[in-house]
Amino acid sequence: MSSPFTVDTIRFLRAIKRNNDREWFKARRDQYDRAVRDPLLTVIDRLAIDFKKFAPEVVASPKASLYRIYRDTRFSADKRPLKTHAAAVFPWKGMARHQGAGFYFEIAPEGVWIGGGLYAPETADLVRVRERIGATWPDIHRIVTGRPFTRAVATLQGERLTRVPRGYAKDHPAAEYLKYRQFLAGREFPAAFATSPTFYPTLISTFKSIEPLIRFVNEALE
Repeated sequence: MSSPFTVDTIRFLRAIKRNNDREWFKARRDQYDRAVRDPLLTVIDRLAIDFKKFAPEVVASPKASLYRIYRDTRFSADKRPLKTHAAAVFPWKGMARHQGAGFYFEIAPEGVWIGGGLYAPETADLVRVRERIGATWPDIHRIVTGRPFTRAVATLQGERLTRVPRGYAKDHPAAEYLKYRQFLAGREFPAAFATSPTFYPTLISTFKSIEPLIRFVNEALE
């Protein structure tokens, strides 16, 4: 599939950045739908088909995947009403949008990000993931040092503790992985990449490369 995103997609997102105003947006809602929302829905619909081939547990649907353009400003000092990026998330079946590990991509004036992982786990979920790391060692090491993973995203990413968490020996063979508080993997591209013929093939190949990590994390939480 060729990319449904066009130069108008990037232009509109840049325009939002310059005119982050609710009334400005309402007057141009039809432009947003054509340039940003409709292309996002096209990708989501195609992924709903393609995920069945390598990650059938992943959900791709407008309701589950599409992020609203409006920001939630209730608890933020930043009261700008609009997001300046377009994004979609693809969660694991049976889990809420931000529970467990999932796939994600984002298009912004600054660039494109493609990847996924476990971003903000609850404490109990993080404990479960660490237990799985310890119990199945060296499975996670094999995943994130394997050629498909490293060729696509280079390394495992995410915030880490400075010390091995309580309950594990300092010399535990999985010590470096037990320190992770997030389990993320992704790659960045210039904003113009969103309009490239290689956008969708790269999206799919990246998701396939990190699928073993997504599966490893979610099997600890199921």
